[in-house]
Amino acid sequence: MPILPGGKLGMLGGGQLGRMFVVAARTLGYDVIVLDPDPHSPAGGMASEHLACKYDDIQALDYLALECAVISTEFENVPAQTLAYLARTVPVHPSADALQVAQHRRLEKEFFRAQGLDTADFIAIESDSDLARARDFAFPAILKTSMLGYDGKGQVVCADYGELENAFAELGKQPSVLEQRIDLEAEISVVLGRSLSGEVSCFPPAQNTHAGGILDVSLAPAPVAAELAAEAVDAATRIARGLDYCGVLAVEFFISHERRLLVNEMAPRPHNSGHYTLDGCETSQFEQQVRMICDLPAGSCRQHTPVAMLNLLGDIWPELGNPRWDTVLAHEHAKLHLYGKLEARPGRKMGHINCLGESIDDARRLLEEIRGKLS
Repeated sequence: MPILPGGKLGMLGGGQLGRMFVVAARTLGYDVIVLDPDPHSPAGGMASEHLACKYDDIQALDYLALECAVISTEFENVPAQTLAYLARTVPVHPSADALQVAQHRRLEKEFFRAQGLDTADFIAIESDSDLARARDFAFPAILKTSMLGYDGKGQVVCADYGELENAFAELGKQPSVLEQRIDLEAEISVVLGRSLSGEVSCFPPAQNTHAGGILDVSLAPAPVAAELAAEAVDAATRIARGLDYCGVLAVEFFISHERRLLVNEMAPRPHNSGHYTLDGCETSQFEQQVRMICDLPAGSCRQHTPVAMLNLLGDIWPELGNPRWDTVLAHEHAKLHLYGKLEARPGRKMGHINCLGESIDDARRLLEEIRGKLS
């Protein structure tokens, strides 16, 4: 049975993705309980109720399960055991099984290959004894921790085999994946929703550029060949079905200079590269998340306006006060989204700007104009 407005939803995690989910859910008429240990979490301040508790607090989890009709998550590092515990008494989407695959790089890449999809070449490095296995590996390569790495953290570039031992030590000898570095033409991502009945709705792919391992700009629709965009949509759909997924899922891809599409990683939640949907599509990724977990029909994924999305990091904040938001709001086609975080730090995601245009080139020109004024 669908969960209709008036119901109460649970959200594990209180960051900006949870905040935008809460806004979408409350706009549709739902109450939302957020569980996040940070008393100043961005989502907690917007929620109907905020439980400032740890993710393994049994009393808080029991209360969440009792009060909520369904529970979701806004980031993949919530313990999978937490989802499994809640799922004993209340629907939880995505599932603990899907989360466990997304949390572990080796399992994730093995899963992609089991679906018949290409990835960059990789081998597991889980102990000192595994280092010798990489002697004939194709370098340059990137050593990435299997767990808890994001935004460029937990990664070390290795120019050759001689650098691998020090890289493994630098990562604390945590179980890792050594991945061949790809000569990239582009990076793209697909955000989709999949319902309980298995229906998949995909937003148009976005093209992404990163700075310091953190997403900088997303262009949507992605200015790539139509056949590559269609291949990415098909691959993302196959991944969602292979996981028996319910909710919103993002899948990131590399496009090599040989025009090979390689699956990089997935995020079992809305994604930074899907923020363009807030102003460029008939339905946002956050409304779609509400619809999917509540067993409602999908909203239209049609994009009505090209968007260039600029990620705003704490680096642009002055020592006192805020950036010159008047220079952004002076543009009628610039849409400012701030996340309500109290402290700006270098590398911390503080907000984003969706720059709209008649074409993706128009949107990109507006983005660069605004970036120049803010920096």
